[in-house]
Amino acid sequence: MEQRIEFLAGDDALEVEERRKWVREHFEPEAQHKYETIEDKLRLLKIILKERWIEPHETWKLQSLGITFGDILLQKLNLLWVMVEDEHGRDPALIVPGTSIIVYPLTVISKRIERGESVDIQDLYEGLCALVDKRKALEEPLQ
Repeated sequence: MEQRIEFLAGDDALEVEERRKWVREHFEPEAQHKYETIEDKLRLLKIILKERWIEPHETWKLQSLGITFGDILLQKLNLLWVMVEDEHGRDPALIVPGTSIIVYPLTVISKRIERGESVDIQDLYEGLCALVDKRKALEEPLQ
């Protein structure tokens, strides 16, 4: 099957927002505005993982952390949420507009936790930002 990319809309957008909301609600109601900053989203993810508020078998919750991680990358790197469908299924992803670069944040945390690995969100964030920046520098813009 050829890869198909479309804008995030409809039920897909609602599902992503539901996952985002679940993470955002870890802030007290009067502090939920903190979800707007990269630093506070990173801090929240660090706390959730450090305190082990999610068990390795709670895939939906772990993937919700992946959506928040994606929001961080989007904000930092000016990415765009899309849905990608291929032979592996249909998943939300991020693209660098005007390029073929696709990032799949949904499972970036969950796969590591489910394998019993620890996740250093700051290292993961810095590493992925550096990787995307490097790929952008190597890629010719799409016309």
